[in-house]
Amino acid sequence: MDVLTKDQRRKAMQHIHGKDTSIEVKLRKALWHKGYRYRKNYKKLPGSPDIAITKNKIAIFCDSEFFHGKDFNEKKDKIQKGTHGDYWVNKIDANIERDIRIDKDLQSLGWTVLHFWGGEINKDLASCIRTIEDEIFRKKIEEGK
Repeated sequence: MDVLTKDQRRKAMQHIHGKDTSIEVKLRKALWHKGYRYRKNYKKLPGSPDIAITKNKIAIFCDSEFFHGKDFNEKKDKIQKGTHGDYWVNKIDANIERDIRIDKDLQSLGWTVLHFWGGEINKDLASCIRTIEDEIFRKKIEEGK
């Protein structure tokens, strides 16, 4: 059962944006502060990665837990029982399949794909930055060979 009225839920859903989300902005600012330059919502690549470090061919996606299906198998039954359950289960399943397809497309173009959950960015931003820096370092070593 939804704790919000239909009108409240509609207004809440209208405020969900596909780009420049708080988690994207937080990660981008941290990268910029460390001197890394990137493209945001890079449309020249499949899936328009939230952050694309073109110099090192690294595509970064900042995924919200609900819409991209974090622990979806465990939560599927609960979502199914909720308001418009069939819609949300199908939507999230399709999102997961699309994310996998886009990752494969990017990898076939020689890009490394990184995904970070919103909670991960909010709770441990330093670890996310470290993961990105490790990948940049790995790529630099690869190029040197």
